[in-house]
Amino acid sequence: MSSKNRYYSTKFKLGVLDIYRNEIYSLEELCLKYGIPRSTVYLWSEKYEKYGVDGLEDSKGWKTYSKELKQEAVIDYLSGKYSLKEIVHMYEISSKSVLHSWIKHYNSHRELKDTGKGRTRSMTKGRKTTWKERIKIVQDTLENGKNYQETAENHQVSYQQVYQWVRKYEDGGWDALKDRRGRSKSVEELTPEGKMELEMRQIEKENERLRAENAFLKKLEEIERRRK
Repeated sequence: MSSKNRYYSTKFKLGVLDIYRNEIYSLEELCLKYGIPRSTVYLWSEKYEKYGVDGLEDSKGWKTYSKELKQEAVIDYLSGKYSLKEIVHMYEISSKSVLHSWIKHYNSHRELKDTGKGRTRSMTKGRKTTWKERIKIVQDTLENGKNYQETAENHQVSYQQVYQWVRKYEDGGWDALKDRRGRSKSVEELTPEGKMELEMRQIEKENERLRAENAFLKKLEEIERRRK
């Protein structure tokens, strides 16, 4: 059985993290000894930092995502500012393949729908905010040592929103927190997927123009024939 499909108990995960944190073995020795990928150890450590022991518990069912979360994740990825890995981490998506499927749906002009009844207990539902609110939230997050969960609960926003705003601020300053969803991106700002989508739209628009032009010419030819 591959390590990807193996079951690890919460007790085992805690034991591995204890060895890792206390440097009883090097990370390479630890992974070799227990047959665990480095990425798995990093993931457990990250979840434990965020949610404590609860973060190490296995999911009891399908993870749920709202339509809004899916759209935000896809749009952020297509902006070209974040990698697949960063988006998966930012929005707590279960895997890159899940995000890939959302992007495929979005680029095919198919509607992204809710999966399940919303977010889990640890994921406070997001809400609309003003630019000044986002600045205040980022300031609070930086002041409390980047405790995203605590800041999210204090301001009644989602963990993903807080994480996203802090990253945007670190990349582009306070102006990066402005809502630019109504602004069209230049071609240079688009990702390869975004450029392909734009090109397909332009081709479709040109095809529509040619069809209309051909229909008009046929109509003229018909009128000319009637006159003769």
